[in-house]
Amino acid sequence: MDNKLKSIAVVVPARNEEKYIAMLLDSIIATTYPKHLLTILVCDGMSDDQTAKIVNAYAEINTWIRLLKNENKTTPYAFNLGIAHSNNADIIITLGAHAEVYPDFFDTIVTAFEKSPEIGCVGGVLENVYENATAETIGLAMSSSFGVGNAHFRTGNTEGYVDTVGFPAYKKEVFEKAGLFNQNLTRNQDDEFNYRVSKAGFKIYLSKSIRSKYYVRGSYDKLSKQYFQYGYWKVYVNKLHKTVTSTRQLVPPAFVLFLALGFIVALCSVFMAGFYLAVLLMYFVAAFYFAAKTTNSGDKTPKVVWCFLILHCSYGYGYLKGILDFSILGKKPSDKAENLTR
Repeated sequence: MDNKLKSIAVVVPARNEEKYIAMLLDSIIATTYPKHLLTILVCDGMSDDQTAKIVNAYAEINTWIRLLKNENKTTPYAFNLGIAHSNNADIIITLGAHAEVYPDFFDTIVTAFEKSPEIGCVGGVLENVYENATAETIGLAMSSSFGVGNAHFRTGNTEGYVDTVGFPAYKKEVFEKAGLFNQNLTRNQDDEFNYRVSKAGFKIYLSKSIRSKYYVRGSYDKLSKQYFQYGYWKVYVNKLHKTVTSTRQLVPPAFVLFLALGFIVALCSVFMAGFYLAVLLMYFVAAFYFAAKTTNSGDKTPKVVWCFLILHCSYGYGYLKGILDFSILGKKPSDKAENLTR
């Protein structure tokens, strides 16, 4: 495969990203890939800051950068809007506005596709950049397999076939067979789409050579709301496809159920109280062990453990709420549930 024969479109959903968008565009401009084969589509969700002005300034100098208005404001709508304006590019990449890419980013993506004709999607490992101490704690927790399971694009523990990747790149024929992103999903639209990609017969490949950075924001409250939404919307996706799309998603809700129901049962039996405390002890021993592995100083370890709890309990509670709303009560997502946490 000759790199020069592959046209690439990059779709960037953005809203109020004046702090980050220039860094992303500068990193793309610095890549070694031929610019006449690149199209950068920043889909602005009606920002009320300087995001659109900044992008337009770049577009005046670089004709291959374009600003699109995402009047719907949601991420899947931005994805589909960008795909519609991708000029039939050979490869379409969805990239976060909080990202920066390495100079060989596009070359390594094209090379990864050469590994097998069955590959329809490739992606790399995200390198976290921390804005403050809280962001570092969150990033450390999310780079641990104890925190996020087998989300290998965060942990960097493997290279090969996976079920999802960060900042995915797709062959154009993927969209012809799997369709577009589901615009009804506020969260999990990428996981849901990748599930359809796999069902359509394509493989998803994680390559450690594909390098990008992601600026982690530091807020425990926003992290909790974000992972609640991940769990909540995962149930909606499961109901949509009438299947559990991955088994690891069941662990956090089982843990939250154990915490709640186990506590009640423990009040009624000395034996059950002992069992309950033993399981909690095992959880915290494991949490402290994995937290210590990710940190370089002892004072950070308890904070990472706290972050593990936020990740697991928020996702688990959101998942259980999703089961109640979507599977038991037959509700549709409320307006509140569709509000993104940023």
